[in-house]
Formats: sequence, structure tokens, C-alpha cells
Amino acid sequence: QPSPRCGVKSRQHSIDSSFVDKTYGIFERCRELVEAGFDVRQPDKENVTLLHWAAINNRIDLVKYYISKGAIVDQLGGDLNSTPLHWATRQGHLSMVVQLMKYGADPSLIDGEGCSCVHLAAQFGHTSIVAYLIAKGQDVDMMDQNGMTPLMWAAYRTHSVDPTRLLLTFNVSVNLGDKYHKNTALHWAVLAGNTTVISLLLDANANVDAQNIKVMPSSWLHPISLCTCTRTTCRQMRLALRMVVRPLAVVLWLNRMGFDCGENPAVDTNLSLPIPKKNDAEEAVGPSSLTFAAHLPFATVHMPFLINTLALFYNFGKSWKSDPGIIKASEEQKKKTIVELAETGSLDLSIFCSTCLIRKPIRSKHCAVCNRCIAKFDHHCPWVGNCVGIGNHRYFMGYLFFLLCMICWMIYGCISYWRLHCATSYAKDGFWLYLTQIASCSPWMFWMFLNSIFHFMWVAVLIMCQLYQIAALGITTNERMNARRYKHFKVTATSIESPFNHGCFRNLIDFFEIRCCGLIRPVAVDWTTQYTIEYDQTSGSGYQLV
Repeated sequence: QPSPRCGVKSRQHSIDSSFVDKTYGIFERCRELVEAGFDVRQPDKENVTLLHWAAINNRIDLVKYYISKGAIVDQLGGDLNSTPLHWATRQGHLSMVVQLMKYGADPSLIDGEGCSCVHLAAQFGHTSIVAYLIAKGQDVDMMDQNGMTPLMWAAYRTHSVDPTRLLLTFNVSVNLGDKYHKNTALHWAVLAGNTTVISLLLDANANVDAQNIKVMPSSWLHPISLCTCTRTTCRQMRLALRMVVRPLAVVLWLNRMGFDCGENPAVDTNLSLPIPKKNDAEEAVGPSSLTFAAHLPFATVHMPFLINTLALFYNFGKSWKSDPGIIKASEEQKKKTIVELAETGSLDLSIFCSTCLIRKPIRSKHCAVCNRCIAKFDHHCPWVGNCVGIGNHRYFMGYLFFLLCMICWMIYGCISYWRLHCATSYAKDGFWLYLTQIASCSPWMFWMFLNSIFHFMWVAVLIMCQLYQIAALGITTNERMNARRYKHFKVTATSIESPFNHGCFRNLIDFFEIRCCGLIRPVAVDWTTQYTIEYDQTSGSGYQLV
């Protein structure tokens, strides 16, 4: 196993008095001593230079000054024979890494233990530095002196999704083995008991049967790996079963509906609606689910039902297959974005997605289920198997509306069936006996009615919540649940003040893009490229997009 890497050696060692001021970075005192003739290249007794100390303390002003006075940017020093860039990388000082590389520091140089800067950044979990180094041209599969890649170091030392997730996004070779043990990244993750990384590697199709020099598959090294593999397999089996069981359940339901609706139970002769008698052709064909529906008015029942069905399937299809607002970028654009953010001091994981390698626009979020960033993210909907965002939110609302209407049609159909086919006496016997009569007439139809009532309630609640968020608050579901995480919301104990709320009427117009033959002009915003907002000083309230 690789030895645990320590950071820079402790400062508790004897150095001359002139080095005390340089070590702790008192700029004026340092400049005074250098101007008096102190050589900036001169190391102390531990072979550490002034530039090393400035780098580890993230003193950019001193770095600029020392280099202007002739300091060697890649001078080796310390017990690990490292450069100042190595020291800054270990400490996670991205701004210092950027500054040193601007002055020509070489990140591919190896230290005394054979590691380059990208290996150090990976093993110490500095994801932003890993991203910057790779964007600047470092090989994502670069091996250190022991044949360890950045992915192997991240799997062994960093018990979090990053930087492993970032390296996987850069198309790292998952199944490479090191030189001495032939361990893959999965081997190292299992040895460290790193369950988080094990899951990521398995999702990236890491080979669980890859054998190391001891001829042991990675799945044998630790029970955690076996449990994770089993859990992944079970999840895949559940998904497969859902794909098979759901269509089968629909077919069985339709068949059952056909038999139930085709029944001809004995009915009370006092019913006001006559029961149609089956002819010989109907008897030959068998029970039909349209037995009672055929006697309902076409213009007021069949046609609206058909229109509602077509609208439901259309909106469902658009919600399912439409682009919800995926934020896309080419490989070159991703690397350019990383470099720009790093060199401007903005490469923060709060605005940068380490999986998609993009700058996240305002109101966007990375969906863990779909593994992609969605503009104006609302939520991931398991009903439609897709995220709900700027691209399909309107269709999702249409889907909810027509689904609610379809449930109403189901309730109406159940009531019509009971009127036509069941002997009941509600006025005479009361409500509870009426329930007994309709339940005994067709238990399946009664069960479907109860299901329809249940689904009606929570679909109605969902669509009301969505409309309230859209019209009254001007926010998404994600923003409402996580409002305290976003700086542009003012959250109190009872309210959320949104910079995107322009009033109920305007919110609805903008959301549904209502134009009314050109009489109304909705405000269209490209949320895939909108990154900031600023306070509108002209109106004294609200915000404007910039």
C-alpha cells in the first residue's frame, strides 16, 4: 500500500532570524531585507526557499515580488524535494497554483515521492485544482513513479464523490492497474473501504473481476464491494421488473375492466335508465368494456373523452421525451470555462458542476438521477422518467391537468356504470347500504373508484402547489425547498421573497408564454446561459437579469 503522504514539514525547526519575517509573510519587512541584499534564491537549513513559504501561505503579493527579484519558480526544496507549486497544491491554494503557472511553473514535475501536482491534488481531494490542471493539459491518466493514476489516489485517499466524479467525467481509464500491485482504482477503493467511490466506479462499469498481482478480483477484497455489487444488481433487476410488470398490469386492468363492464347482473326494474340487451353478435364476441359507454351521448361524452385522452398522451410524451433544459458544452468549452473561472478566482463548486464540468447558470441544478445539469430545475419526476425544467415544465403542467381530467372521467364512468348496471336504492336505504350495493355489484369497479378518488386528491394537491409556486411565488420546487442555499432569495420564517416574482398575472404569462394573438408579450429568458442577477436601482425594488 502507498504510504500516507504528509504535508509540508512542520515549521518548528531552527532558522536564522532574518527568515522569521519571510516565513510569516510580513511584506514590508521581507522587501526591506531583500532590498538590503538578501538572496531570494537562498534556502534555509531545511533547503526551503522564500518562494516555498510564500506559496504554502498563499501570499500572492510575495510570490510576485520574489519572482521579480529572480526567484526560481520551479526550485526544489524541503524533505520531499518539491517545488513551490507542489506545496501550494497540497494545501489546496488554487489561486496560488494559477499564479505560479502563469509564471511558468511546470505541474508535470515530480517530487521526491514520484508524484506530480495532479496526483497530489487528487489524493488531497482538491477537486478545483484537479480540474484546472487537466484543463491546462495534464494527462488525466498520468502515472506517478509507482504507476498510480489520479483516479487511484482519489479512490484510496478521498472518501467523497469528488474528485473521483470529476475524473470520471474526463473519460479516465477506469480499469488501469498500477505497476507493482496491478491494482485498479476499484481495488484501491475497496482496500480503503471507500464505499462512495466504489459505487461511482461500479456505475462507470469498473471491472469487478479485474485481478491484481495476488490474483484476487476486486470484489473479493472486501465485503463492502460485494454488497455494493449486489445492491447495484438488485437495482438493475428492479428496473427491469418495472418495465415488464407495469405494461402487464395495464393489460390485466383493461381485460378486467372489459369483463366487469360486460357483466349483466340482475337489476331493479324500477331503474329509470333501461339496460341494453345484448344481441347475438355481442354474445359471440364476448364481454365489451363499451357496453354501457355506447349508450352515452357522443358529443358530450365520447368526443371530450377522446380529446382529453389525446391531450394527456401528447403532454405526457412531451414531458417524457422533451429536452428539459440540459446544459451542454463541448470538451473544449468545458476546459475553457474551467480555466476562465480559475484565473478569475471563481472556480467554486457552488457555481461549477464537477460532474458536467460547466459553470452552472442561475436557477439550474445537477440532477443526481439523470446525472446532468438542468436549467431552471424544478424536480426529477419518476412518473415521466425525466427531469422537469425550463424545456418541459409547461408540458408537465399540461400532463397534470389532463391527468386530473382523466381521473374525473374515471369517476364519471364508475358512476355511470352503477346507474346502468347496478340495482341501488340510495334515496330509500341511505348512503351506507348504497355503498354495499355498488360494492357487491362489481367489486373491481368499486375498487377502481376508490383508487380514482385517492389519486384525484393528491394529483389535485400537486397541481395546486405547482400553480401556487408559479403564479404567487415565482419560484420552482427546488428553489422553494432550498431557498436558504441561494443568496438571491430573502427567506423569513413565513415567506420567501424571490427576485423572479413579477406578480401573479405576469408570472403566468411568462411561464405559459401566453401571447393572445400578439396582444401580450411574455418575457423570454434563456436560463441555460443566465448566470447572474443584479438589484435594479432604477425601480428601487426587484432585480434585473444581467
